[in-house]
Amino acid sequence: MNMFNKIAVMGGGSWATALAKLLLRNCDSIIWYMRRDDRIEDFKRLRHNPAYLTDVEFDIDRIEFTSDINHACSQADTLLLVMPSPYFKTHLDKITVDISDKYIVSAVKGIVPGVNEIISDYMIHHFDTDPSKIVVVSGPCHAEEVALGRPSFLTVGCHDISNAERFSERLAGKTTRTITSSDVEGIEYAAVLKNVYSIAAGIVHGMKGGDNFLAMLVSNAIREMERFVDAVCPRPRCICDSVYLGDLLVTAYSRFSRNHNFGSIIGKGYSVATARMEMEQTAEGYYGTKCIHEINKQYGVAMPILDAVYDILYRRAKAERAIRALGETFI
Repeated sequence: MNMFNKIAVMGGGSWATALAKLLLRNCDSIIWYMRRDDRIEDFKRLRHNPAYLTDVEFDIDRIEFTSDINHACSQADTLLLVMPSPYFKTHLDKITVDISDKYIVSAVKGIVPGVNEIISDYMIHHFDTDPSKIVVVSGPCHAEEVALGRPSFLTVGCHDISNAERFSERLAGKTTRTITSSDVEGIEYAAVLKNVYSIAAGIVHGMKGGDNFLAMLVSNAIREMERFVDAVCPRPRCICDSVYLGDLLVTAYSRFSRNHNFGSIIGKGYSVATARMEMEQTAEGYYGTKCIHEINKQYGVAMPILDAVYDILYRRAKAERAIRALGETFI
């Protein structure tokens, strides 16, 4: 089978839209699966995603839209998964065709709730995907900055580094630089954790905790990330690489970060329920916090930042009190 020639983008959000735009610079055409037919019809009429990154125009003649996930899976050799993790299983449960021979590219920055598996493990265990055919895409890269044509950086990971290199060619361009890695599991766990820490950073911002406190939070967060990732998937890695530290920084500080904005609402004194209602897009860190907290019961890694965010989100702890107490653990 030819690899990465017929790619199906699976999802209709901002990250899916940004990646589709990058792919169409280097691919003749793509398949694009979206759940809603009305959204597809609006896209065709407007020539842009009607709900996300609306300033980004597309040549729709090069896109085969479909709301049939099995059609997309049947026609493509590569499935680029870009749906929010809370709805990931709901989408993939609809697949009835055999996709075991497909290349799977995950740009999902989350864990599958309920089963608490990263996407690569889920695809291996539930769809019999060959690990060498699983590719992961991570940052540091905001969809909004891709849309603005700003310099963007992506890390493409695969156990078979040659597959990482080949898929990275589909994304690279004048304003997009790609870096390859073989640390698939580490990249996936780091992508989840940086969202958790971004919520914490947002809470600090919302409660006007100051730059000094925020700097200590982020420097302790990268140590916490390193402890957890090294425990769960031990292998040589440099936590200061862009896919770990860089992605944490851009998510913790940027106004484009939905997790930061979610935390900021809580830091201003609003309830978690109100913050969730205020968000127009999914704050992956809300779900990732619970998943990592449950996974860590097996490993027992010291994770005071994760624990503080968990207590705020799921145990109704007062945000200001929990964050102030967290400061006592900083080194």
